[in-house]
Amino acid sequence: MDLLLPQNQIGIGSVILRPDSPDVIDGVRIQPFPLWPDDRGYFLEVGRIGEGLINEFPPESTQVSAALSYPGTIKAFHHHQHQTDFWVPAQGMFQVALVDLRKGSPTHGRRNTIYVGELRPWQIIIPPGVGHGYKVVGERAGMLIYVTNRKYNPKDEGRIAYDDAGIAYDWELQHK
Repeated sequence: MDLLLPQNQIGIGSVILRPDSPDVIDGVRIQPFPLWPDDRGYFLEVGRIGEGLINEFPPESTQVSAALSYPGTIKAFHHHQHQTDFWVPAQGMFQVALVDLRKGSPTHGRRNTIYVGELRPWQIIIPPGVGHGYKVVGERAGMLIYVTNRKYNPKDEGRIAYDDAGIAYDWELQHK
């Protein structure tokens, strides 16, 4: 896959307010997931192999992982040549940043910002070639569960600095 860093102006791109927004990067898919709260806390179902957004993930290579990040933490940017990521924000709130790095993509260079987590329980599919990262927003740690269609392979992963001048993503507080 050919990747090409964009040359964007500083900003956060399109803020995605609904899963079917026409501004969503090509190949990215978003779907709400149900939470079942009660007096003990809440339950959420991450996914079922062969169903939903991960219906094409092969059982023999699918990997489930989780990352806990403290408030204000930025983890960005990385991308994959072959791996598809499925993100489920299980605790806290995240400012997810996506950027299309795929040369020749109809949405090349487009950035999306998606605020997800406890207040907006959405799942996100991130295809190969789409740079992705997040910032934990709010006063509480964030727990991101992610499912990948391939087992971890460091040769498949590329990294780009969170403050890359071409992506020009503005991680500062937006609503001052």
